[in-house]
Amino acid sequence: MHELSIANSLVEIATEYLAKERVKNDESSVVKSITLRIGALSCVHKSALNFSFELVTKDTLLEGAELKVIDVPVTIFCKPCEREVELPGIQRFRCPVCDTPSADIRQGKELDIDTIEIAENASTPA
Repeated sequence: MHELSIANSLVEIATEYLAKERVKNDESSVVKSITLRIGALSCVHKSALNFSFELVTKDTLLEGAELKVIDVPVTIFCKPCEREVELPGIQRFRCPVCDTPSADIRQGKELDIDTIEIAENASTPA
């Protein structure tokens, strides 16, 4: 289950980011949410990632943070059409316009952090 190692990496990255933000801004800041861009071909199972994220954030500075996901569809380049086209699924790598096969994948393998949202910790006295 590689989702567990992904969740661990998210905690490490967000903790480092939070440490830098705390130095620049407010010592009581916490991570409110992390938004990921996950491609349809990334082989990441969202439910397993959510479960893993909840598990690894327990008793950390990210406990209670929300994990948001932006689904990224598969896009290929179709040479005959001379443009990028979005595939309706991942079963057929053929242009949905002209039915030409293509292995020129332009989008859909992503696993990127889009945003890390920081909020002031309400439980810290002012």
